[in-house]
Amino acid sequence: MLKQYLHFKLSQKLSPQQIQLMKLIQLPTQAFEQRLKQELEENPALESGKEPLDEYDDDFGNSNDYDDDNDSINADDINVDEYLSDDDVPDYRTQANNYSSDDEEKTMPYAAGTSFTQHLINQLNTFRLTDDEFDIAEFLVGSIDESGYIRRSLPDIMDDLAFTQNIYTTEDEIEKVLKIVHQLDPAGVGARNLQECLSIQLHRKEKKPAIELAIDIIDNAFESFTKKHYKKLLQKFDITEQQLKDAIEEIERLNPKPGGSYSGNNRMVEHVVPDFAIKIVDGELELTLNGRNAPELHVSREYNNMLKGYKESKDKSKSQKDAVMFIKQKLDAAKWFIDAIKQRQQTLFVTMSAIMHYQKEYFLTGDERKLRPMILKDIADEIDMDVSTVSRVANSKYVDTPYGTKLIKEFFSESMTNDQGEEVSTREIKKILETVIEEENKKKPLTDDALAKILKEKGYPIARRTVAKYREQLDIPVARLRKKI
Repeated sequence: MLKQYLHFKLSQKLSPQQIQLMKLIQLPTQAFEQRLKQELEENPALESGKEPLDEYDDDFGNSNDYDDDNDSINADDINVDEYLSDDDVPDYRTQANNYSSDDEEKTMPYAAGTSFTQHLINQLNTFRLTDDEFDIAEFLVGSIDESGYIRRSLPDIMDDLAFTQNIYTTEDEIEKVLKIVHQLDPAGVGARNLQECLSIQLHRKEKKPAIELAIDIIDNAFESFTKKHYKKLLQKFDITEQQLKDAIEEIERLNPKPGGSYSGNNRMVEHVVPDFAIKIVDGELELTLNGRNAPELHVSREYNNMLKGYKESKDKSKSQKDAVMFIKQKLDAAKWFIDAIKQRQQTLFVTMSAIMHYQKEYFLTGDERKLRPMILKDIADEIDMDVSTVSRVANSKYVDTPYGTKLIKEFFSESMTNDQGEEVSTREIKKILETVIEEENKKKPLTDDALAKILKEKGYPIARRTVAKYREQLDIPVARLRKKI
């Protein structure tokens, strides 16, 4: 028996323009500038900078018709007047008074130079190696990661040499060549693990009692050292606490990531450009949006002149109609992009303004204990926008404050209730936890149970497992690993 069912499904689809706007909102200042540059390159109807004349009308027609199907455009249906004003070409300016004039280019220079791998290969030329040894050494250098380590096993490297380089060798031969790689600079490069990396660096140092002991500890008691079992080390090597302290100080001076110390590796260092700035003026907070987010844009005069020519032409040929359809598409795209940038600016400013006022006490004092519990929905409700929009602003934008440049999402936190029945931010508790750990006796660090007890005494009744969670979120190791000799 055949049955028929009628099923209704309610769904909401975002238009391509809405999706593009969301992507624009998510972009931080530098990425936005790249997106702007791309749009200017791809759309000749969009131009940057001020118009040379100021007599242009600010109205650019009221058409919001953005056809997804460009083939359906009919040149005869285009109202050219929508794209032309009586005073020649309209001008779209997105500059506004509440944006800072931060127009100075703040780019970080990068020196040209050889790559890290090439730097190591150049050093290989100073050793006397057979052709096969040089090929193996070159392959090993090519296997070094950005931290300076070779993470792959010798059998894997041996197989790769055979299959990809047609070099048939043995693990012993690779080990022999690897010891040559270990002589390259920076010291520790080519190590297979942290223990070997530290050992290589120590063996390069001028021999003295503290260095000799440090080598002995790394080579023969590495596990006890990493777990800070100092009593075991004192017994094993029959040394005093001062001797152990001197050796540990030598180890702490070593570089656990030798690859990162090479300045010529040309890895791009992220340069944070604040998207907002908050200043305190006469006891009040003042918010500005980085001026680089407010470019001056206008529609190309040349494209408007093309439309004028089409309007005034009596005989409209097919080629002219094709041209005017292309112009319409570009003008529509330019108009949408300019409007989208305005919406982006407004969204960014309104969102950050709401966050600033919500966390007013913090921004006035810089005291993280003054941070109020705040979730995305709090701000979304405040400005009547979607939670996802607030998330896009918070997750990718930075604000310059009197207390340093901060990632906006750091101001959001969950809440908990203290012993007075008041809601407090988990950030406040983490700050207090951090302070307690900083002030502890490093010879006898506080356990999570002891930390929970102290927090309870301060009015924050939280469980030991919660203390452990917050400690881990702060990247603070357990008590045993915080111990110092």
